[in-house]
Amino acid sequence: MIEVTLYSRKDCHLCEVTQQDLEALQTLIPHHLTVIDVDSDVKLRNLYGFNVPVVQVGAYKLSAPIEKKDLEISLRAVRYSLDEEARLDRAIKEGQLKIPVNWAKSDQISLWLSRHYLALFNVLVFLYLGTAFLAPTLMKVGATAPARVIYRVYSYVCHQFAFRSWFLFGAQIAYPRAEAGVTGLVSFQQATGIDGADLLAAREYIGNAILGYKVALCERDTAIYGGILIFGVLFAFLKSKVKPIHWILWIVVAIVPIGLDGFSQLISQPPISLIPYRESTPFLRVLTGFLFGFLTAWFGYPYVEESMKENRTFLVGKLNHALKWAAEKTGLQE
Repeated sequence: MIEVTLYSRKDCHLCEVTQQDLEALQTLIPHHLTVIDVDSDVKLRNLYGFNVPVVQVGAYKLSAPIEKKDLEISLRAVRYSLDEEARLDRAIKEGQLKIPVNWAKSDQISLWLSRHYLALFNVLVFLYLGTAFLAPTLMKVGATAPARVIYRVYSYVCHQFAFRSWFLFGAQIAYPRAEAGVTGLVSFQQATGIDGADLLAAREYIGNAILGYKVALCERDTAIYGGILIFGVLFAFLKSKVKPIHWILWIVVAIVPIGLDGFSQLISQPPISLIPYRESTPFLRVLTGFLFGFLTAWFGYPYVEESMKENRTFLVGKLNHALKWAAEKTGLQE
């Protein structure tokens, strides 16, 4: 059925004439007419003003003055288009029309990505996180040159403050600032003799054989990527059963905690110092970072899977069509 929309208004003579012409054409070219009063909506009133009547017939839009013959021509054009689409669909379904399909290299790559995107994501996150832990391992075995290359590369994406990083192969797993108030751990200032306010020195400090060597990513970043990786692995086995979390839950549980912990720390310390001084603890950095990473992946991965699933369905259909076409073409040539 052809959908026709007439934008009109009360006490509009031309609108009444156009509606009568459309009703008169019903027997000749059946259509469904919807009349909309533009004064009932502010946007429509601003859009059309006093230029009514306006008639929308499929892709055609007619504006005043509108002749009856113009309405008939537009209706016939839309009906012809719909009839051709229906005829083409019937021909394809009944096998009367064979449409050649080319299966390109780009289609093959897209199909592979749609099937293996999650494994690719997980491998990339694992390598990114694992390389950060590789740096202190290389320092431990004496391969300082490649270790320093890793530290340098990762320094562009992480602050690498030693007092907010994990340490491997040393006396403690972390050396937080004294201001963090963590009991049971020697503070960064005590262990290194470096002033906790000297951010450049804390950034450049890698460690030694006694204290250990820091991971190339800070505590919060390792927790973020660890959370993403853990969810990615779980999602690989359970993706058909996992739905995305609501965006409100994502904001409240993933965004707000990490924002409060990091931002309150930032504005409490020089040169800002808007609130009483505070230094977050390794536990809070790990907790907020993990929640952010895990829930962000939970929020995003199911949507990616839904998109990839649609892509897979389309590409598999295209591949089958291409194989069938190639087989029929080979048979005809023989």
